[in-house]
Amino acid sequence: MRAANPKGYTHPDLLWPPAELQARLGDPNLRIIDTRPGERFAMGHIPGARHFDVYGINCDDTDEAPLQSFLRMWAFLLGNRGVSFENTIVFYDDMTGNTCVRGFWFLELFGHGDVHVLDGGYRAWERAGLPTTRDAEVPQAVHFAYSLNRDCLATYKDVLAAIGDKDHMLLDTRTEGEWRGTSKRAKRGGALPGAVWQEWLKHLTLEGEMKPAAELRAQFEAIGVTPEKEVTAY
Repeated sequence: MRAANPKGYTHPDLLWPPAELQARLGDPNLRIIDTRPGERFAMGHIPGARHFDVYGINCDDTDEAPLQSFLRMWAFLLGNRGVSFENTIVFYDDMTGNTCVRGFWFLELFGHGDVHVLDGGYRAWERAGLPTTRDAEVPQAVHFAYSLNRDCLATYKDVLAAIGDKDHMLLDTRTEGEWRGTSKRAKRGGALPGAVWQEWLKHLTLEGEMKPAAELRAQFEAIGVTPEKEVTAY
């Protein structure tokens, strides 16, 4: 049975509430991926989950050769955790945070059509009183084949082309300090020319779940992000 859609999402299947995941725990094709720090995984996780550090490897060069090498490493690490392209895949964090959605985005980039995020993450699972475990098995490695969906990815060349394009929005989702340039986590501080700002935490409720669709739509429209425009988030 498909879960209800009380938040009014256009694609509610992308976000699974805890009850949806619990109902599917016995599915042998399901792969649950815990993206929290390894210490927290060791202290307790959803039964059957595999740990995966989505920031374990990074690439700051989107020219073709280093980008392809980076993506091959990502696919290898997924396969090393027993995850194949044919699996139903669910990522979770402590909440609907930036590590689980990074995993989700990578799978969409890889052309995967059956990938999901646990809404509210591990905290929502615990709030619902659902079972947890400290047990874990070493998964059998498999090959993770993929076919890139390049429309999901903007390289630096794409971003340069988007600057000044009235039909293309650059959306800065970092902290206010990074947006204003007072906090530097890159070579230079500040934002991309013409970008609008909305920190990713503003998309969540106080419980760490995704806000209802109507509320998110109003937030985006208030900063000029509307459906007819192409959007590149960073």
